[in-house]
Amino acid sequence: MVQVEYSGKAWKGLSGISRVRSLGLQHSTEILSALDPDTWTLFSKKRRPEDSKRPSLEWSPLLSERKARLLSFHLAGRATCLLRAAVTMSTRPPMRPPGNVRAVLLGFQPALALTGALFLQQNLGSSSPSKKHSKENTITINCVTFPHPDTMPEQQLLKPTEWSYCDYFWADKKDPQGNGTVAGFELLLQKQLKGKQMQKEMSEFIRERIKIEEEYAKNLAKLSQNSLAAQEEGSLGEAWAQVKKSLADEAEVHLKFSAKLHSEVEKPLMNFRENFKKDMKKCDHHIADLRKQLVSRYAAVEKARKALTERQRDLEMKTQQLEIKLSNKTEEDIKKARRKSTQAGDDLMRCVDLYNQAQSKWFEEMVTTTLELERLEVERVEMIRQHLCQYTQLRHETDMFNQSTVEPVDQLLRKVDPAKDRELWVREHKTGNIRPVDMEI
Repeated sequence: MVQVEYSGKAWKGLSGISRVRSLGLQHSTEILSALDPDTWTLFSKKRRPEDSKRPSLEWSPLLSERKARLLSFHLAGRATCLLRAAVTMSTRPPMRPPGNVRAVLLGFQPALALTGALFLQQNLGSSSPSKKHSKENTITINCVTFPHPDTMPEQQLLKPTEWSYCDYFWADKKDPQGNGTVAGFELLLQKQLKGKQMQKEMSEFIRERIKIEEEYAKNLAKLSQNSLAAQEEGSLGEAWAQVKKSLADEAEVHLKFSAKLHSEVEKPLMNFRENFKKDMKKCDHHIADLRKQLVSRYAAVEKARKALTERQRDLEMKTQQLEIKLSNKTEEDIKKARRKSTQAGDDLMRCVDLYNQAQSKWFEEMVTTTLELERLEVERVEMIRQHLCQYTQLRHETDMFNQSTVEPVDQLLRKVDPAKDRELWVREHKTGNIRPVDMEI
């Protein structure tokens, strides 16, 4: 068992082949066939204390954050680390084993290492911003990096069993009205704005109900003043008069009902979150700006990736020229090409770190904002439910008051007595109780 280290990161393996496989290059038959014991020799020494200060290949300013979040970010970091190892292999000049070196490669071949670096770069995917596959563990869709479906480990939901917004709206959805896509956050935002519109329409519905109540009360009051059948007499006349009076009382009840509907139902529905659209627009702009920054960082990564490819090809070409013809100028060109390739690799790693930072920031704001939208939606539904319950309560009270207006009518109707009415009428209007008799001669 031997131990080989690059930039402070150690791998253990039985041979050079197992080490290369640990870097994810097991599918590169060109490299595996070139790794023979005569070409590659490994030796190692104990790690010096000062070596502990050297950064690991997997070091990143966001490592602690990524471990605390979804595994997808960690997997993206692993792909970056593998590329860094490949760049280091391809750009390191040939070394001879000095006295105090913990691990070096003897018989180093730049063209061979370059092949490994280019293979890793190809595994990271194409330069298409819409969809990029990786044979490692990630896939990039619309500039957002996700775990690859073929190697995706099981992810635990942030809020299991709750169907929370923060768990189900990370990807973009195809726009049914066009050829583009709609971001998951945009769908949530549309849901919120639609909810606000529904709330407004409910308020308008209650306003129409109020108008009907007011018009109904006005017509009842007017009808109660009608003089039809005003000359009815007796107990029946009293009952009829009470019927007309009950209409006036009922009109008053409906006026009070309409007033309460306005103050306790319609107005709260209308005024709830008056600045909601403005707040949602600010929220939309904030998330959109973070997404634009992520797209910009991704474009920078692709640009740096392309630059690294060009520098590595240039280094490979100059290395092949050196094998054909030896000259001081060619060696100087190779050194210069190595420096440029190393710089390109550093630029790519820096761009990837900036991309991961931008994605991490977008991720945090997405979680925070979607949970806030979820809270607002629950609050809106509860508010509407409470005010509709208030509406039904007012309806029950109105029915009770209406019932109270007809109770006197019921009482008088039970007292209606045709015989008594006849007596009263006869007493008032009688003309004489002496009946006629037969004429006598």
